[in-house]
Amino acid sequence: MAEPAPILRMRGIGKYFPGVTALDGVDFRLLPGEIHALMGENGAGKSTLIKVLTGVYGIDAGEIELAGRPVAFSGPLAAQQAGISTVYQELNLCANLSVAENIFIGREPRRLGRIQWGRVRRDAAALLARLEIDVDVAEPLSSYSPAIRQMVAIARAVDIEARVLVLDEPTSSLDAGEVAQLFRVMRRLKEQGIAILFVTHFLEQVYEASDRVTVLRNGRLVGEYRTAELPRVDLVAKMIGHELAELERLEGRPLARTSAPLVEATDLGRTGSVEPFTLTIREGEVVGLAGLLGSGRTEVARLLAGADHATSGSVRVGGAPAALRTPRAAVRRGIAFCPEDRRGQGLIPDLTVRENLVLALQAARGWTRPLSRRRQEELAGRYIAALNIRPADPDQQIKYLSGGNQQKVMLARWLILEPRLLILDEPTRGIDVGAKAEIQRLVAELSDGGMAVLFISAELEEVLRLSHRVGVLRDRRLVAQLDNDEALTTGALMETIASGAGA
Repeated sequence: MAEPAPILRMRGIGKYFPGVTALDGVDFRLLPGEIHALMGENGAGKSTLIKVLTGVYGIDAGEIELAGRPVAFSGPLAAQQAGISTVYQELNLCANLSVAENIFIGREPRRLGRIQWGRVRRDAAALLARLEIDVDVAEPLSSYSPAIRQMVAIARAVDIEARVLVLDEPTSSLDAGEVAQLFRVMRRLKEQGIAILFVTHFLEQVYEASDRVTVLRNGRLVGEYRTAELPRVDLVAKMIGHELAELERLEGRPLARTSAPLVEATDLGRTGSVEPFTLTIREGEVVGLAGLLGSGRTEVARLLAGADHATSGSVRVGGAPAALRTPRAAVRRGIAFCPEDRRGQGLIPDLTVRENLVLALQAARGWTRPLSRRRQEELAGRYIAALNIRPADPDQQIKYLSGGNQQKVMLARWLILEPRLLILDEPTRGIDVGAKAEIQRLVAELSDGGMAVLFISAELEEVLRLSHRVGVLRDRRLVAQLDNDEALTTGALMETIASGAGA
Protein backbone atom coordinates (compact mmCIF):
# COMPACT_ATOMS: atom_id res chain seq x y z
CA MET A 1 0.00 0.00 0.00
CA ALA A 2 1.35 3.43 -0.98
CA GLU A 3 2.32 5.67 1.90
CA PRO A 4 0.10 8.77 2.19
CA ALA A 5 1.59 12.21 1.66
CA PRO A 6 2.81 13.82 4.90
CA ILE A 7 0.42 16.27 6.54
CA LEU A 8 3.52 17.92 8.06
CA ARG A 9 7.05 18.11 6.74
CA MET A 10 10.03 19.94 8.26
CA ARG A 11 13.22 20.12 6.20
CA GLY A 12 16.71 21.18 7.27
CA ILE A 13 15.49 22.95 10.40
CA GLY A 14 18.14 25.03 12.12
CA LYS A 15 17.77 26.99 15.35
CA TYR A 16 20.65 28.85 16.93
CA PHE A 17 21.03 30.68 20.21
CA PRO A 18 24.13 32.61 21.34
CA GLY A 19 26.86 30.00 21.61
CA VAL A 20 24.43 27.10 21.14
CA THR A 21 23.19 25.18 18.10
CA ALA A 22 19.86 23.81 19.32
CA LEU A 23 18.82 22.26 15.99
CA ASP A 24 21.17 21.47 13.13
CA GLY A 25 19.57 20.49 9.81
CA VAL A 26 16.76 18.42 11.33
CA ASP A 27 14.20 16.72 9.07
CA PHE A 28 10.85 15.52 10.40
CA ARG A 29 7.62 14.33 8.79
CA LEU A 30 4.23 13.34 10.12
CA LEU A 31 1.66 11.29 8.23
CA PRO A 32 -2.11 11.70 8.61
CA GLY A 33 -3.68 9.17 10.98
CA GLU A 34 -0.47 8.07 12.68
CA ILE A 35 1.07 8.29 16.15
CA HIS A 36 4.69 9.36 15.78
CA ALA A 37 6.99 9.30 18.82
CA LEU A 38 9.75 11.88 19.17
CA MET A 39 12.58 10.53 21.32
CA GLY A 40 15.86 11.83 22.70
CA GLU A 41 17.64 12.57 25.95
CA ASN A 42 17.82 15.99 27.62
CA GLY A 43 19.25 18.56 25.24
CA ALA A 44 18.46 16.46 22.18
CA GLY A 45 16.29 19.23 20.70
CA LYS A 46 12.77 17.82 21.14
CA SER A 47 11.30 20.85 22.89
CA THR A 48 13.02 23.25 20.50
CA LEU A 49 11.63 21.38 17.49
CA ILE A 50 8.10 21.62 18.92
CA LYS A 51 8.52 25.32 19.65
CA VAL A 52 9.78 25.93 16.12
CA LEU A 53 6.83 23.99 14.72
CA THR A 54 4.26 25.91 16.75
CA GLY A 55 5.72 29.37 16.21
CA VAL A 56 7.15 29.94 19.69
CA TYR A 57 10.55 30.28 17.99
CA GLY A 58 11.25 31.42 14.47
CA ILE A 59 13.45 29.15 12.38
CA ASP A 60 16.96 30.21 11.38
CA ALA A 61 17.26 27.65 8.58
CA GLY A 62 15.02 25.23 6.72
CA GLU A 63 11.33 25.18 5.89
CA ILE A 64 8.01 23.84 7.18
CA GLU A 65 5.15 22.54 5.04
CA LEU A 66 1.61 21.83 6.23
CA ALA A 67 -0.57 19.82 3.83
CA GLY A 68 1.97 20.53 1.08
CA ARG A 69 2.05 24.30 1.54
CA PRO A 70 4.90 26.32 3.05
CA VAL A 71 4.02 27.89 6.40
CA ALA A 72 5.72 30.25 8.83
CA PHE A 73 3.81 30.79 12.06
CA SER A 74 4.09 34.04 13.96
CA GLY A 75 3.11 32.32 17.20
CA PRO A 76 1.16 29.45 18.77
CA LEU A 77 -2.18 31.07 17.94
CA ALA A 78 -1.30 31.18 14.24
CA ALA A 79 -0.25 27.52 14.38
CA GLN A 80 -3.50 26.62 16.11
CA GLN A 81 -5.56 28.45 13.52
CA ALA A 82 -3.75 26.49 10.82
CA GLY A 83 -4.66 23.20 12.52
CA ILE A 84 -1.68 22.43 14.79
CA SER A 85 -2.74 22.09 18.43
CA THR A 86 -0.40 21.40 21.34
CA VAL A 87 -1.09 19.92 24.77
CA TYR A 88 1.86 20.64 27.01
CA GLN A 89 3.04 18.68 30.04
CA GLU A 90 2.00 21.59 32.25
CA LEU A 91 -1.68 21.93 31.36
CA ASN A 92 -2.95 25.45 30.78
CA LEU A 93 -6.39 24.75 32.26
CA CYS A 94 -8.47 26.56 34.88
CA ALA A 95 -9.18 24.10 37.69
CA ASN A 96 -11.83 26.38 39.23
CA LEU A 97 -13.94 26.36 36.06
CA SER A 98 -16.17 23.52 34.89
CA VAL A 99 -15.11 20.92 32.34
CA ALA A 100 -17.37 22.53 29.73
CA GLU A 101 -16.03 26.01 30.43
CA ASN A 102 -12.44 24.78 30.02
CA ILE A 103 -13.21 23.19 26.67
CA PHE A 104 -14.90 26.27 25.18
CA ILE A 105 -13.15 29.08 27.05
CA GLY A 106 -12.81 32.02 24.67
CA ARG A 107 -14.98 30.24 22.06
CA GLU A 108 -18.34 30.10 23.86
CA PRO A 109 -21.40 30.09 21.54
CA ARG A 110 -23.38 33.29 21.96
CA ARG A 111 -26.76 34.62 21.03
CA LEU A 112 -27.53 38.32 21.17
CA GLY A 113 -24.22 38.78 22.98
CA ARG A 114 -25.00 36.30 25.76
CA ILE A 115 -23.29 32.95 26.30
CA GLN A 116 -25.55 29.95 25.63
CA TRP A 117 -24.55 27.88 28.65
CA GLY A 118 -26.88 25.02 27.82
CA ARG A 119 -25.30 24.62 24.42
CA VAL A 120 -21.81 24.86 25.94
CA ARG A 121 -22.57 21.90 28.19
CA ARG A 122 -24.29 19.87 25.44
CA ASP A 123 -21.48 20.43 22.96
CA ALA A 124 -18.82 19.63 25.57
CA ALA A 125 -20.58 16.39 26.51
CA ALA A 126 -20.93 15.41 22.85
CA LEU A 127 -17.26 16.14 22.17
CA LEU A 128 -16.10 14.03 25.11
CA ALA A 129 -18.52 11.25 24.14
CA ARG A 130 -16.81 11.02 20.74
CA LEU A 131 -13.61 10.38 22.68
CA GLU A 132 -15.42 7.83 24.88
CA ILE A 133 -15.01 10.00 27.99
CA ASP A 134 -18.00 9.95 30.33
CA VAL A 135 -17.90 12.79 32.88
CA ASP A 136 -20.26 15.45 34.18
CA VAL A 137 -19.16 18.50 32.20
CA ALA A 138 -20.85 20.85 34.67
CA GLU A 139 -18.53 19.76 37.51
CA PRO A 140 -15.38 21.78 38.32
CA LEU A 141 -12.27 20.46 36.60
CA SER A 142 -10.57 20.30 40.02
CA SER A 143 -12.83 17.40 40.99
CA TYR A 144 -11.31 15.11 38.35
CA SER A 145 -8.07 13.12 38.09
CA PRO A 146 -4.98 14.24 36.14
CA ALA A 147 -5.96 11.80 33.40
CA ILE A 148 -9.36 13.40 32.90
CA ARG A 149 -7.73 16.81 32.84
CA GLN A 150 -5.45 15.56 30.07
CA MET A 151 -8.50 14.37 28.13
CA VAL A 152 -10.17 17.75 28.55
CA ALA A 153 -7.06 19.50 27.23
CA ILE A 154 -6.95 17.11 24.27
CA ALA A 155 -10.67 17.56 23.58
CA ARG A 156 -10.24 21.32 23.52
CA ALA A 157 -7.25 20.99 21.20
CA VAL A 158 -8.91 18.71 18.63
CA ASP A 159 -12.16 20.69 18.63
CA ILE A 160 -10.30 23.58 17.00
CA GLU A 161 -10.25 21.67 13.68
CA ALA A 162 -6.87 20.15 14.51
CA ARG A 163 -5.07 18.20 11.81
CA VAL A 164 -1.93 17.79 13.90
CA LEU A 165 -1.99 17.17 17.65
CA VAL A 166 1.25 17.57 19.61
CA LEU A 167 1.28 15.78 22.98
CA ASP A 168 4.28 16.85 25.07
CA GLU A 169 4.92 14.31 27.86
CA PRO A 170 1.18 13.67 28.40
CA THR A 171 1.75 10.61 30.63
CA SER A 172 4.30 12.06 33.04
CA SER A 173 1.81 12.35 35.93
CA LEU A 174 -0.52 9.44 35.07
CA ASP A 175 -0.73 5.96 36.56
CA ALA A 176 -0.98 2.79 34.45
CA GLY A 177 -4.78 2.81 34.23
CA GLU A 178 -4.86 6.46 33.26
CA VAL A 179 -2.20 5.91 30.61
CA ALA A 180 -4.32 3.12 29.11
CA GLN A 181 -7.30 5.49 29.00
CA LEU A 182 -5.21 8.16 27.27
CA PHE A 183 -3.97 5.67 24.69
CA ARG A 184 -7.56 4.68 23.88
CA VAL A 185 -8.33 8.33 23.16
CA MET A 186 -5.17 8.68 21.03
CA ARG A 187 -6.13 5.64 18.95
CA ARG A 188 -9.63 7.02 18.49
CA LEU A 189 -8.20 10.30 17.20
CA LYS A 190 -5.84 8.37 14.93
CA GLU A 191 -8.84 6.57 13.42
CA GLN A 192 -10.35 9.98 12.71
CA GLY A 193 -7.28 10.87 10.63
CA ILE A 194 -5.57 13.18 13.10
CA ALA A 195 -1.76 13.01 13.09
CA ILE A 196 -0.30 12.81 16.59
CA LEU A 197 3.23 13.84 17.57
CA PHE A 198 3.88 12.01 20.84
CA VAL A 199 6.80 13.12 23.04
CA THR A 200 7.68 10.76 25.87
CA HIS A 201 10.59 9.23 27.77
CA PHE A 202 8.86 5.89 28.44
CA LEU A 203 10.04 3.08 26.19
CA GLU A 204 7.08 0.80 26.81
CA GLN A 205 4.67 3.56 25.86
CA VAL A 206 6.52 4.18 22.60
CA TYR A 207 6.17 0.54 21.62
CA GLU A 208 2.59 0.30 22.80
CA ALA A 209 1.22 3.40 21.10
CA SER A 210 3.39 4.66 18.23
CA ASP A 211 3.63 3.68 14.57
CA ARG A 212 6.95 5.37 13.91
CA VAL A 213 9.67 7.01 15.96
CA THR A 214 12.12 9.80 15.20
CA VAL A 215 15.26 10.06 17.33
CA LEU A 216 17.18 13.29 17.95
CA ARG A 217 20.55 13.59 19.66
CA ASN A 218 22.47 16.79 20.40
CA GLY A 219 20.24 18.82 18.09
CA ARG A 220 20.70 16.50 15.12
CA LEU A 221 18.52 13.89 13.46
CA VAL A 222 19.64 10.33 14.18
CA GLY A 223 16.90 8.76 12.07
CA GLU A 224 13.26 7.87 11.52
CA TYR A 225 12.17 4.26 12.08
CA ARG A 226 9.09 2.06 12.06
CA THR A 227 8.57 1.27 15.72
CA ALA A 228 7.80 -2.41 15.14
CA GLU A 229 11.10 -2.82 13.25
CA LEU A 230 13.34 -1.08 15.81
CA PRO A 231 14.50 -3.30 18.72
CA ARG A 232 14.39 -1.60 22.10
CA VAL A 233 18.10 -1.93 22.70
CA ASP A 234 18.80 -0.25 19.34
CA LEU A 235 16.49 2.62 20.27
CA VAL A 236 18.38 3.11 23.54
CA ALA A 237 21.72 3.01 21.68
CA LYS A 238 20.55 5.62 19.18
CA MET A 239 19.34 7.94 21.95
CA ILE A 240 22.50 7.64 24.04
CA GLY A 241 24.87 7.72 21.09
CA HIS A 242 26.65 4.38 21.12
CA GLU A 243 26.41 1.38 18.88
CA LEU A 244 26.78 -1.87 20.81
CA ALA A 245 29.81 -2.93 18.79
CA GLU A 246 31.63 0.22 19.89
CA LEU A 247 31.06 -0.24 23.61
CA GLU A 248 34.16 -1.26 25.53
CA ARG A 249 34.63 -2.22 29.16
CA LEU A 250 36.22 0.51 31.22
CA GLU A 251 39.44 -0.48 32.98
CA GLY A 252 40.16 -0.09 36.68
CA ARG A 253 36.58 -0.08 37.94
CA PRO A 254 36.11 -0.80 41.65
CA LEU A 255 34.82 -4.11 42.92
CA ALA A 256 31.63 -4.39 44.98
CA ARG A 257 32.16 -3.96 48.72
CA THR A 258 30.78 -5.80 51.73
CA SER A 259 30.83 -3.09 54.40
CA ALA A 260 28.04 -2.42 56.92
CA PRO A 261 24.66 -1.25 55.60
CA LEU A 262 24.13 2.50 56.07
CA VAL A 263 20.77 3.19 54.41
CA GLU A 264 18.19 0.42 53.93
CA ALA A 265 15.02 1.29 52.01
CA THR A 266 12.31 -1.38 52.02
CA ASP A 267 9.35 -1.16 49.62
CA LEU A 268 9.83 2.62 49.52
CA GLY A 269 7.65 4.37 46.96
CA ARG A 270 5.47 7.33 46.13
CA THR A 271 2.16 7.04 44.29
CA GLY A 272 2.39 8.56 40.82
CA SER A 273 6.13 9.09 41.15
CA VAL A 274 8.05 5.82 41.56
CA GLU A 275 7.00 2.23 42.23
CA PRO A 276 8.02 0.70 45.61
CA PHE A 277 11.68 -0.33 45.63
CA THR A 278 14.10 -2.01 48.03
CA LEU A 279 17.67 -0.71 48.08
CA THR A 280 20.62 -0.96 50.48
CA ILE A 281 23.56 1.47 50.38
CA ARG A 282 26.63 0.50 52.39
CA GLU A 283 29.29 2.61 54.05
CA GLY A 284 32.02 3.61 51.59
CA GLU A 285 29.97 2.34 48.65
CA VAL A 286 29.05 4.18 45.46
CA VAL A 287 25.70 3.02 44.14
CA GLY A 288 24.94 4.27 40.64
CA LEU A 289 21.46 4.75 39.22
CA ALA A 290 21.11 4.23 35.48
CA GLY A 291 18.13 4.66 33.20
CA LEU A 292 16.70 6.94 30.58
CA LEU A 293 15.37 10.38 31.39
CA GLY A 294 12.02 9.99 33.16
CA SER A 295 12.81 6.47 34.37
CA GLY A 296 12.55 7.44 38.05
CA ARG A 297 16.18 8.09 39.00
CA THR A 298 15.55 11.52 40.47
CA GLU A 299 12.38 10.34 42.18
CA VAL A 300 14.35 7.66 44.07
CA ALA A 301 16.92 10.27 45.13
CA ARG A 302 14.25 12.69 46.34
CA LEU A 303 12.59 10.03 48.51
CA LEU A 304 15.88 9.10 50.17
CA ALA A 305 16.69 12.79 50.68
CA GLY A 306 13.32 13.65 52.22
CA ALA A 307 12.55 16.08 49.39
CA ASP A 308 9.43 14.01 48.60
CA HIS A 309 7.30 12.19 51.14
CA ALA A 310 6.98 8.43 50.60
CA THR A 311 3.51 6.90 50.48
CA SER A 312 4.75 3.37 51.14
CA GLY A 313 7.65 1.53 52.73
CA SER A 314 10.26 2.37 55.34
CA VAL A 315 13.88 3.47 55.72
CA ARG A 316 16.56 2.54 58.25
CA VAL A 317 19.72 4.60 58.66
CA GLY A 318 22.57 3.01 60.58
CA GLY A 319 20.24 0.20 61.62
CA ALA A 320 17.64 2.52 63.23
CA PRO A 321 14.23 3.44 61.74
CA ALA A 322 14.26 6.86 60.10
CA ALA A 323 11.27 8.99 59.09
CA LEU A 324 12.66 10.99 56.17
CA ARG A 325 9.66 13.29 55.75
CA THR A 326 11.65 16.47 55.07
CA PRO A 327 15.14 17.39 53.85
CA ARG A 328 15.90 18.68 57.36
CA ALA A 329 15.07 15.23 58.77
CA ALA A 330 17.40 13.62 56.21
CA VAL A 331 20.21 16.05 57.03
CA ARG A 332 19.87 15.19 60.71
CA ARG A 333 20.43 11.56 59.73
CA GLY A 334 23.54 12.46 57.76
CA ILE A 335 22.01 12.45 54.27
CA ALA A 336 22.90 15.30 51.89
CA PHE A 337 21.34 15.90 48.47
CA CYS A 338 22.74 17.83 45.50
CA PRO A 339 19.85 18.18 43.02
CA GLU A 340 20.21 18.12 39.26
CA ASP A 341 18.87 21.65 38.83
CA ARG A 342 21.66 23.45 40.67
CA ARG A 343 20.45 26.88 39.59
CA GLY A 344 16.76 26.42 40.33
CA GLN A 345 16.99 24.23 43.44
CA GLY A 346 20.45 24.75 44.87
CA LEU A 347 22.25 28.01 44.27
CA ILE A 348 21.20 31.56 45.13
CA PRO A 349 22.74 33.47 42.22
CA ASP A 350 23.01 36.90 43.83
CA LEU A 351 24.84 35.58 46.91
CA THR A 352 28.60 35.16 46.99
CA VAL A 353 30.52 31.92 46.82
CA ARG A 354 31.12 32.13 50.57
CA GLU A 355 27.45 32.75 51.37
CA ASN A 356 26.29 29.89 49.14
CA LEU A 357 28.94 27.58 50.52
CA VAL A 358 27.99 27.98 54.22
CA LEU A 359 24.22 27.96 53.61
CA ALA A 360 23.56 24.36 54.71
CA LEU A 361 25.71 24.64 57.83
CA GLN A 362 23.98 27.87 58.82
CA ALA A 363 20.56 26.27 58.30
CA ALA A 364 21.60 23.28 60.43
CA ARG A 365 22.73 25.60 63.24
CA GLY A 366 19.61 27.74 63.05
CA TRP A 367 19.40 31.43 62.29
CA THR A 368 19.67 32.34 65.97
CA ARG A 369 23.28 31.06 65.94
CA PRO A 370 24.87 32.88 62.99
CA LEU A 371 28.30 31.85 61.78
CA SER A 372 30.87 34.53 62.34
CA ARG A 373 32.42 36.17 59.30
CA ARG A 374 35.78 34.74 60.37
CA ARG A 375 34.39 31.20 60.48
CA GLN A 376 32.71 31.66 57.10
CA GLU A 377 35.95 32.83 55.52
CA GLU A 378 37.88 29.96 57.11
CA LEU A 379 35.46 27.36 55.70
CA ALA A 380 35.27 29.04 52.30
CA GLY A 381 39.05 29.22 52.01
CA ARG A 382 39.47 25.55 52.99
CA TYR A 383 36.92 24.19 50.52
CA ILE A 384 37.80 26.54 47.68
CA ALA A 385 41.32 25.16 47.91
CA ALA A 386 40.27 21.54 48.44
CA LEU A 387 37.92 21.52 45.43
CA ASN A 388 39.99 23.87 43.28
CA ILE A 389 37.11 26.33 42.83
CA ARG A 390 37.96 29.07 40.33
CA PRO A 391 38.16 31.98 40.65
CA ALA A 392 39.36 31.50 44.21
CA ASP A 393 37.48 34.57 45.41
CA PRO A 394 34.96 33.81 48.19
CA ASP A 395 33.24 37.19 47.68
CA GLN A 396 32.56 36.68 43.98
CA GLN A 397 28.84 36.37 43.17
CA ILE A 398 28.27 32.75 42.27
CA LYS A 399 26.26 33.56 39.14
CA TYR A 400 29.51 34.62 37.47
CA LEU A 401 31.18 31.23 37.96
CA SER A 402 31.22 28.49 35.33
CA GLY A 403 28.82 25.57 35.63
CA GLY A 404 31.59 23.28 36.84
CA ASN A 405 32.69 25.66 39.57
CA GLN A 406 29.09 26.25 40.63
CA GLN A 407 28.74 22.48 40.99
CA LYS A 408 31.86 22.37 43.16
CA VAL A 409 30.37 25.03 45.46
CA MET A 410 27.23 22.88 45.78
CA LEU A 411 29.36 19.87 46.73
CA ALA A 412 31.37 21.91 49.21
CA ARG A 413 28.17 23.17 50.87
CA TRP A 414 27.24 19.60 51.81
CA LEU A 415 30.74 18.31 52.50
CA ILE A 416 31.04 20.91 55.27
CA LEU A 417 28.34 18.93 57.11
CA GLU A 418 30.38 15.71 56.76
CA PRO A 419 27.41 13.61 55.61
CA ARG A 420 27.27 9.83 55.84
CA LEU A 421 25.42 9.55 52.50
CA LEU A 422 25.90 12.03 49.67
CA ILE A 423 23.25 11.91 46.94
CA LEU A 424 24.43 13.40 43.63
CA ASP A 425 21.88 13.87 40.85
CA GLU A 426 23.66 14.53 37.53
CA PRO A 427 26.61 16.34 39.19
CA THR A 428 28.62 16.52 35.96
CA ARG A 429 25.87 17.55 33.53
CA GLY A 430 26.64 20.67 31.54
CA ILE A 431 30.22 21.13 32.74
CA ASP A 432 33.52 20.89 30.90
CA VAL A 433 35.70 17.80 30.72
CA GLY A 434 38.26 19.05 33.23
CA ALA A 435 35.69 19.91 35.91
CA LYS A 436 33.92 16.61 35.26
CA ALA A 437 37.14 14.66 35.89
CA GLU A 438 37.75 16.58 39.13
CA ILE A 439 34.27 15.82 40.44
CA GLN A 440 34.59 12.15 39.50
CA ARG A 441 37.91 11.99 41.32
CA LEU A 442 36.36 13.64 44.37
CA VAL A 443 33.53 11.08 44.44
CA ALA A 444 36.06 8.25 44.40
CA GLU A 445 38.08 9.87 47.21
CA LEU A 446 34.97 10.38 49.36
CA SER A 447 34.06 6.72 48.90
CA ASP A 448 37.57 5.61 49.79
CA GLY A 449 37.24 7.71 52.96
CA GLY A 450 34.11 5.80 54.02
CA MET A 451 31.32 8.06 52.73
CA ALA A 452 28.43 6.39 50.92
CA VAL A 453 27.41 7.95 47.61
CA LEU A 454 24.27 7.57 45.50
CA PHE A 455 25.37 8.68 42.03
CA ILE A 456 22.96 9.47 39.19
CA SER A 457 24.12 10.10 35.64
CA ALA A 458 22.73 9.71 32.14
CA GLU A 459 26.24 8.77 31.00
CA LEU A 460 26.55 5.01 31.43
CA GLU A 461 30.35 5.06 31.21
CA GLU A 462 30.45 7.50 34.12
CA VAL A 463 28.14 5.31 36.19
CA LEU A 464 30.33 2.27 35.58
CA ARG A 465 33.57 4.16 36.20
CA LEU A 466 32.52 5.22 39.69
CA SER A 467 30.00 2.69 41.02
CA HIS A 468 30.41 -0.49 43.02
CA ARG A 469 26.81 -1.46 42.23
CA VAL A 470 24.32 -0.15 39.69
CA GLY A 471 20.56 0.09 40.09
CA VAL A 472 18.69 0.18 36.78
CA LEU A 473 15.40 2.05 36.53
CA ARG A 474 12.84 1.86 33.78
CA ASP A 475 9.39 3.43 33.63
CA ARG A 476 9.58 4.45 37.33
CA ARG A 477 10.54 0.96 38.55
CA LEU A 478 13.83 -0.32 39.92
CA VAL A 479 14.14 -3.34 37.61
CA ALA A 480 17.66 -4.57 38.46
CA GLN A 481 20.58 -4.19 40.88
CA LEU A 482 23.88 -5.29 39.32
CA ASP A 483 27.33 -5.76 40.83
CA ASN A 484 29.95 -3.81 38.90
CA ASP A 485 32.14 -6.78 38.04
CA GLU A 486 33.90 -7.93 34.87
CA ALA A 487 30.61 -8.96 33.26
CA LEU A 488 28.95 -5.56 33.57
CA THR A 489 29.51 -3.38 30.53
CA THR A 490 27.72 -0.41 29.05
CA GLY A 491 26.24 -2.82 26.53
CA ALA A 492 24.86 -5.02 29.30
CA LEU A 493 23.42 -1.96 31.04
CA MET A 494 21.75 -0.85 27.81
CA GLU A 495 20.27 -4.32 27.35
CA THR A 496 18.83 -4.15 30.87
CA ILE A 497 17.42 -0.65 30.32
CA ALA A 498 15.87 -1.76 27.05
CA SER A 499 14.42 -5.06 28.24
CA GLY A 500 13.52 -4.13 31.81
CA ALA A 501 14.92 -7.51 32.96
CA GLY A 502 17.85 -8.04 35.28
CA ALA A 503 19.20 -9.81 38.28
